[in-house]
Amino acid sequence: MEQANQQLLQQIDGWARELGFSQIGVAGVDLSAAEPGLMQWLQKGFHGEMAYMATHGLKRARPAELVPGTVSVITARMDYLPQDTPDGWQQIEWQRQARPGEGVVSIYARGRDYHKVLRNRLQKLAERIDAAVGAMQHRAFTDSAPVLEAELASRSGQGWRGKHTLVLSRDAGSMFFLGEIFVDLALPPTEAVTAHCGQCSACIDACPTGAIVEPHSVDARRCISYLTIELHGAIPEEFRAPIGNRIYGCDDCQLACPWNKFAQRASLPDFDARGALLDQQLPHLFAWDEATFLRITEGSPIRRIGHERWLRNVAVALGNAWRATGDAAYAQALAARADDASALVREHVAWGLGQNNA
Repeated sequence: MEQANQQLLQQIDGWARELGFSQIGVAGVDLSAAEPGLMQWLQKGFHGEMAYMATHGLKRARPAELVPGTVSVITARMDYLPQDTPDGWQQIEWQRQARPGEGVVSIYARGRDYHKVLRNRLQKLAERIDAAVGAMQHRAFTDSAPVLEAELASRSGQGWRGKHTLVLSRDAGSMFFLGEIFVDLALPPTEAVTAHCGQCSACIDACPTGAIVEPHSVDARRCISYLTIELHGAIPEEFRAPIGNRIYGCDDCQLACPWNKFAQRASLPDFDARGALLDQQLPHLFAWDEATFLRITEGSPIRRIGHERWLRNVAVALGNAWRATGDAAYAQALAARADDASALVREHVAWGLGQNNA
């Protein structure tokens, strides 16, 4: 039986690679050791407005409760660096941030929505497995349910938890997506790997807002990715200047990580950057009406924040560009929306206009 399961695992790995995944692993369903840390994180309020994390509570650490009958969890890694990413890409990304007049979108969000890509391919992988074993109960996830993705990934050998809490691989850095298939098959767990961060604190030192409050602990309320994507209301003033020209997400802790010199290019073209979201001037981005925003972000993860929060984010970046350069073009772009119908946008426009004297 054990030999048959090992053979099945090899088949699954082959099917996964055909579908664009780079690695698969298997974890058990006993994540009880992770429960105290999860509860402490929630009790500190580090999840911010992400109420769903508290709502599901310990179910996140109990796969067999989330999907009754689950015996094993198949984890899958999919690399997302665009296929044309040049060598030295980390330095190129730092240079983008050094040009205050350009809006910077997190690398993972410049192409197609990863939820759609992974969910579709995970389902196809599950169907291949089901066809091979017959009548398998399964459910696929990718950042879409109360699942401890990083915990499952690290337990199944995808990598180790870095000090920024992301999963790190010696072969692929951290520039990858994770997905899971909960199954009722008793598959042999794959071996976890040892951690290799050592004394390095590059990710902690690089965080503009001090969101990595200690190794392996992130206060989401301070994280630029949370502030520009998950937060629905006003961005706290203390964090607006550190946001710089980042208008959707933040990659700084990953750009600073030495292991990302081994980051892999995607095997799929889905994550190639869309021209309309790369190296664009902030006044141009701020001029988009809602119809333009919806058209350009169709099939993109950016659409999830909506036009209003898009304008909020760009207004902050324009204010920072106005302060950094003194170029009146940024103030003029902001002033054009001083009477915007949205109170949220008006608030951030007013803050931006006040930055030349900040």
